[in-house]
Amino acid sequence: MLKSWIAAAALSLVASASLAQTQTEIVMQYPYPELFTETHKKISEEFAKVQPNIKVTMRAPYESYEDGTQKVLREAVTSQMPDVSFQGLNRIRVLVDKNIPAQLDDYIAAEKDFDKQGFHQAMFDIGTASGKVYALPFAISLPIVYVNLDLVKQAGGDPANLPKTWDELIALAKKIKALGNDINGVTYAWDITGNWLWQAPVFSRGGTMLNADETRVAFNAAEGQFAMRMLARLVTEGGMPNLDQPAMRAAFAAGKTGFHITSTSDLNKVTQMVAGKFGLKTHTFPDVVSPNGRLPAGGNVVLILSKDKAKRDAAWEVVKFWTGPKGAAIMAETTGYMPPNKVANEVYLRDFYVNNPNNYTAVSQLALLTKWYAFPGDNGLKITDVIKDHLNSVVSGARTKEPDAVLADMATDVQKLLPKTTGTAVR
Repeated sequence: MLKSWIAAAALSLVASASLAQTQTEIVMQYPYPELFTETHKKISEEFAKVQPNIKVTMRAPYESYEDGTQKVLREAVTSQMPDVSFQGLNRIRVLVDKNIPAQLDDYIAAEKDFDKQGFHQAMFDIGTASGKVYALPFAISLPIVYVNLDLVKQAGGDPANLPKTWDELIALAKKIKALGNDINGVTYAWDITGNWLWQAPVFSRGGTMLNADETRVAFNAAEGQFAMRMLARLVTEGGMPNLDQPAMRAAFAAGKTGFHITSTSDLNKVTQMVAGKFGLKTHTFPDVVSPNGRLPAGGNVVLILSKDKAKRDAAWEVVKFWTGPKGAAIMAETTGYMPPNKVANEVYLRDFYVNNPNNYTAVSQLALLTKWYAFPGDNGLKITDVIKDHLNSVVSGARTKEPDAVLADMATDVQKLLPKTTGTAVR
């Protein structure tokens, strides 16, 4: 018996060693651990069941999209990049310009019946740069309004007929603010990554960030004027306090805010924080003007950064699973994001949206989706910081009463940072 036990143990050790030798390790890194750690853990567990020969190792998460992009840019110089990286939708451009991610076109072309797995052209378009596919979308978000129905009722509003325009929302927010007890009428996550909620009101009225050939600022036109004045009105009329995003989220969840406008990505976390303390409903983003009104798609994509062919092949299997039906469904169920994968939405999540109507609000806006804009050139990241500083001057109270002047200064400062310009005055 002892001999048999020793022989069995030896065989087990040999098998384990053999598996370890044949396993390919793929190092993965992703942003926003407060939103995605549990998601990636669950997907990784499911992936291990179907791909035991590929071991996925998680690096410490990026703090934000900006942090993730900056780290990859630095690591590309020292050859210390992860094999797979999740990046903000608006950061594909800067990485492709530096020739960092792998093209995925050959992998996509080699797949049989890829469309039956829920992959489609719109998914490829999101990750396309310079005519080639470099990324597949993992989690898609759109801006929505989180509503405290109890405060709406107390202020005389109709929960069944929530505001559809900024004028209506600000008017009701003013009434909610007047309830007292340190209640905020509205909060707006203006400082969200990549100027996302600056682009949203501009795009919603048909505006653009730059002109067609990307040589001149265009956000200072009528659409941008509307957006900057609206931001100022949220402060002066809607009773918006100067809070950062975590504080805004906490205030809303504590029942101290009537309307909170931010990404659908916060939905799972906010719902857990509210925990039934008040009636929570999500509502569509105000004032999306047809026919040209759009909303920027937020969220993140997954890219392959490995330079080794065998690692890239294994990384492709990882990317397929994470963005495929199973991975996408887990992502939707554990966050507030929407999966771009068709099979995930139509099969895996068919009952999920029926039982979770707050999650469906963003899905109902999918027809309005457009690309989250990335500014061109080496100053692309710096431009987002410049815009953020100017927006802060309005929200903080420093220049709340002069939104038009702030917009003019912001346009001039951004123009100076654009490529192919001489820093001439903005028209």
